[in-house]
Amino acid sequence: MSRPFTPKVVTANHLTEGDAVWLTADGRWTRDMAEAELIEDEAHAQIRLLDAAAQTGTVVGVYLADATRGPRGPEPVHFREAFRTRGPSNYAHGKQAARA
Repeated sequence: MSRPFTPKVVTANHLTEGDAVWLTADGRWTRDMAEAELIEDEAHAQIRLLDAAAQTGTVVGVYLADATRGPRGPEPVHFREAFRTRGPSNYAHGKQAARA
């Protein structure tokens, strides 16, 4: 028996900057996971994944990540995704510098 589908977001890395990005409902890539489209239908998730993977000039490493509905929008379920929302870990730049 297969496992039930759980909510997902489409995520990748920006091709030229390397930042983690998430796909919004209107097809934009955002660096804020809370703006991402929370997908609760498996067929829709597969279509969105294929559309995103075709954007080879913008993103790399496209995949579906588990997420949950939060008060501001989608939130990560697993540590890896939570870590990716904070930006690079080698020194304060990008998202980390903006929050400092």
